[in-house]
Formats: sequence, C-alpha cells, structure tokens
Amino acid sequence: MFMLVGCGLGRQASPPNMMQQVNLGMIGGGTVGSGVYHALSKNRQLMESRLGIRLNWVGVAVKEFDEPRPYPIPRSLMTTDWTQVVKDPRVNIVIELVGGTTIAKTMVLTALSLGKPVITANKALLSAHGEELFAAAQKYGANLYYEASVCGGIPIIKALREGFVGNRITHLYGIVNGTCNYILSRMQHEGAEFDDVLREAQRQGYAEADPSLDIDGHDARHKIGILASLAHGFWVRPEDIHVEGIRQVTQADIRFAAQLGYTIKLLGIIKTVSGGGKSAVSGARIQVAVHPTLVPNRHVLASVNDVFNAVFVRGDVVGDTLFYGRGAGKDATASAVLSDIADAALEIKHGTRNRIPPFVPHANGSKVVPMDQTISRYYLRLSVVDRPGVLARISSILGEANIGIMSVIQPEAHEGESVPLILMIHDAPNAAMKKALAQIGRLKVVKAPPVMFRVETFD
Repeated sequence: MFMLVGCGLGRQASPPNMMQQVNLGMIGGGTVGSGVYHALSKNRQLMESRLGIRLNWVGVAVKEFDEPRPYPIPRSLMTTDWTQVVKDPRVNIVIELVGGTTIAKTMVLTALSLGKPVITANKALLSAHGEELFAAAQKYGANLYYEASVCGGIPIIKALREGFVGNRITHLYGIVNGTCNYILSRMQHEGAEFDDVLREAQRQGYAEADPSLDIDGHDARHKIGILASLAHGFWVRPEDIHVEGIRQVTQADIRFAAQLGYTIKLLGIIKTVSGGGKSAVSGARIQVAVHPTLVPNRHVLASVNDVFNAVFVRGDVVGDTLFYGRGAGKDATASAVLSDIADAALEIKHGTRNRIPPFVPHANGSKVVPMDQTISRYYLRLSVVDRPGVLARISSILGEANIGIMSVIQPEAHEGESVPLILMIHDAPNAAMKKALAQIGRLKVVKAPPVMFRVETFD
C-alpha cells in the first residue's frame, strides 16, 4: 500500500525489509508514458525482488489531465508542469517520453544538470543532439539511458554497448521501421500496390496521416545513426547518412525481385569499407545508409515481415547474430524503459556511475565515407522502346563506365509503347553508377526515369 504525501504528486511508503527506495519521475503520460506506468505496476514486485530496490512513483508530467491514454495514471501523480517533476528533490530518476527535439532537449539537459540519470525513448532527440547530451551527462556525472530509442523491445543498445564490448562490429543491417516493413510485406505477399497499402497502414494506425517520417526513411536514419555511433565509437551526424525511402518501390519491382530470388526491404546499413576497421590508430571507414535493398531470400532478414524489426550484427569475434522482435508500440517500448529503470536504479543503489562509455579511444580517426565512394551491386529497372539495338546502347554506356551486367530480364507479351527491362549489375562504385544512369535516362528509347535499388550480398 502507498500513502499520499506532499502536494498530491507523490506516494511514499516505508520500504519492506529496509529495502532501499528509488523515486521515479516521468515526463509524458500519453500512449508510451501510460504504457510504462502500467508495465511497472504489473511487474513491480518482480523487478523489486530482482533488484533489491523499491521503485516508487513521485510524479508524472502530462499535457492534459484528461487526455486520451490507453492505461490510466492516478490523478494524484499528475501535473502539467514538467519542472515540478524534474526539479523535485525526491526524484532520483527522470524518464523523458514527450518526443520532439526542442522542449525535450531542455527537459533532458535540466535533469542532467541536476546530476539525475535520464531515461529517454527519443530517437529524434538523440539523432539531432546526442553529442551535446552525452557531453552534458559526462560533465554533470549523470548517465543517459536510451534502450527504448531504437527497435522498441529489442535490447540492441545494451548488446552493442556491453554484450559486444570485445568485438569490432564489421557489419550491421537493420530493419528498423515497422511501417515500411509492413507496407513492403503486404506488397510482396498480397500483390497490393504501394498507395493502397499505405492507406490501410494509416487506417490501422501503423502510419501517420503525414507518413513522410517513416516512408521517406528519416525515422530509420535516426535509429541507424544511433546504432552506428555505438558500434564505432564516434558520433555519426544525420547529414552524413545517405537516405532513400520506399515511395518508388512498385509492385512490378516486388515481382521482378522475387523472380530473381530476392525480397525488397528498407535496410539500415552500417559496414566497414575497404581499408577500415583494421587499425586501432587510424580508426574505421564506415558506410552508413538507409535505402530499399534487395535481400537474398535465403537470408534471415528476408523473412522478417509485417511490423516486426530485426537487427543483424556481425562482430569480428562473435560472428553473425540476429535480434528480432517488435520495434514499436507502448508495450515493447515500456519493456525497454523498464530495463533502463533497472540499470539506473542499481547505479543509485551502489553509488556508482561507471558504465562502458559510448565513445571510445579505438574510434580515433574513424569517419563516414560519402555514398559515392561506396561499392554495391544493383537492380536496375528501365522502361524502354521495344526495338532491336536498345539493350546494346544501354550496355555500351555501362561498359564505358566499366560496369558489368550480371543478368537481364525482359518480359514477353508486354503491351504498350514501352516494355520493362530489368538488369542486375555487378559491383560498381556508386558515383559511376549515378553517372551512367544519367546518360541512360537521356536516351530517347528510355521512356521513364530509371529505377535503381542496391543489392546486398551480406559477404
């Protein structure tokens, strides 16, 4: 049983068996915030028995007392003034779940300046201001926890930071946006068109009314940037990450990819490139990108469907590993927040703030290479006039750029003034491929802008 104390924001009780008490304050009581409150209420005794710590809510800052939320929060805990929560001397841990990059930044910096550990699920905030926030955490002797910021309930942050501490991460591939994966999965399995599936995703709440954050790849960029920073020990700026969304993926591309033995996924890709990852002095040269990718059907990532996320990690010692689960939603996110609450509470219990740092000396000299310097295989779909010599003209342009063709598909009995021509291209530099495509697109026999997707071999 709890007893109400103070001005109505807190509930205190004498801890049983002299168990140490840690007080929690949360900013944000909407879908995710109420999910965290509900999850902790459900499994409080389990966590307390495992930690040897009593977990106590002091206050929850909300936009409105009566805003819709999936789980109730006691009125006695709520306030509309976030400073009452952050600056309350009783609050030991601050949980930020408001989202955005403006007021949320002020909230987090305020809590850190008071020496309080902060737990956040705010991927956009970390992507935009992570370097500043981690510097503030170090300055004020507080830790910043962010397991819930990437892939919801999948414990990928802790795995990269702690589980793989003895590994150099050579490759990381992530399906990290559930909305895009849902759309592409339905296009593949039901033969549906992109626009139709997007509308259904919006109706079911998987996509926002303005879906651009998801389908244009920006949400995935936030997440993959955080993972790249952890994997390689230096802050990866959002502007250094190449991003392409899924708007140009058509049902025709899904079908042709299937004929070739591939599935199209929006992948976040982090991998060392030639000359990188070998020297502790020079650091690594890494590719960081988000784009639609042809994944071989034999690879495990090809079978990750619907709103599920997955992260494939290759370490130089451990080899290949896979993390799979729900990447969003109130319950998956709450699970990750509870994990961070446990870590932060143990930090307070034992009076230590020593954790493996996110930025480490082995990363000196590391950098993200421009996309034009990367090498890939490619899927190319052209709409061309069906006449002799067309393929020869296209092949000539590619040949002059030293780009080789692996295979060609030209469907028979195609009606209309133009026909699709599908080319699978050998490894080629991105810059050379872009230049060749610009030339091909100017040919009079090519009737629509070329469509190009990269092909991942996972070598």
